[in-house]
Amino acid sequence: MEQKTVENLPKVELHCHLDGSVSKKTLRNIANEQGYELPENEEALRTLVEAGEGCQSLLEYIGKFETVLDCLQVESALEEVAYELIGDVAKENVTYIEVRFAPMLSTRKGLSAERVIQSVVEGLKKGERDFGVKSNGILCMMRGHQEKDNLEIVELTKEFLGQGIVGIDLAGDEANYPPKEYKKIIKLAVEYDLPITLHAGECGCATNVQDSVDLGATRIGHGIALKDDLEILTYCISKGITVEICPNSNLQTKTVDKWENYPFEEFQKAGLKLAVSTDNRAVSNTNLTKEFMTLDRLYQIGYKGMEELTLNGIQASFADETTKKILKKQVLESYQLVH
Repeated sequence: MEQKTVENLPKVELHCHLDGSVSKKTLRNIANEQGYELPENEEALRTLVEAGEGCQSLLEYIGKFETVLDCLQVESALEEVAYELIGDVAKENVTYIEVRFAPMLSTRKGLSAERVIQSVVEGLKKGERDFGVKSNGILCMMRGHQEKDNLEIVELTKEFLGQGIVGIDLAGDEANYPPKEYKKIIKLAVEYDLPITLHAGECGCATNVQDSVDLGATRIGHGIALKDDLEILTYCISKGITVEICPNSNLQTKTVDKWENYPFEEFQKAGLKLAVSTDNRAVSNTNLTKEFMTLDRLYQIGYKGMEELTLNGIQASFADETTKKILKKQVLESYQLVH
């Protein structure tokens, strides 16, 4: 595949964290506005906010968010980073994106979770107006947070559903906080009929994936541990689950230790539905073009494979049916030209 062609083809992204996708340029802008000191040296800043190839674990990877989060405690910064993200994805023709963020992580200086959501949604809408990229938000509950905080996120997802927010997620330290610990909270999300995607199978535990599906998830973030349990893999296929794979991030967090052990072909041959995302564009120093080019380099997916993965993403998205229809038409027409 040609990089320029991949860049120009329409793409969709379902798993993209806002705080992990703030470019260094935007980070400097919002830091300057707040009088927050960042390293002047670009390499020092990169070390602070990018995972790099030397990253040894998911927890080390998560640590790269702290500097950015320090600057995401005011409304103007939240709106700006959401707007700039849409501008960034427009450059590589992402036509639809679901941006996930954890409102509670931006309440350290007194902002309410509701104001956080309003600010991000405003930035996304402004980005849509200026760049033509359709976007929606997904609210993240956080592992390790107090139950009352996560319950508030369920209530806020219900309140904002259809107003720029389309679903709910559970993110964070999966190894120490497995999904079954959040049964009561996720049960409430199911009762409210909220679309659910959960992070699971990122720390080597396939049981967490099955538990997440049984709790009500229709999509799984990462899901790589399914490679270790054929029975649970088959179960997820039978349930029609789509797994949001993020190849370069999965290698950095040591979900797999090397590309040779990445289960992409294994999953495809088994019939598991896959959609490709970046996870964190800035922390992983990636974009969707790079992710598809990586898969083509390793597995020769070609434009046909890229089209199939993109259509999977559209089908599994939490967008309304009209939007899905428009997106699918764009993809089928554009990819027809490169087959």
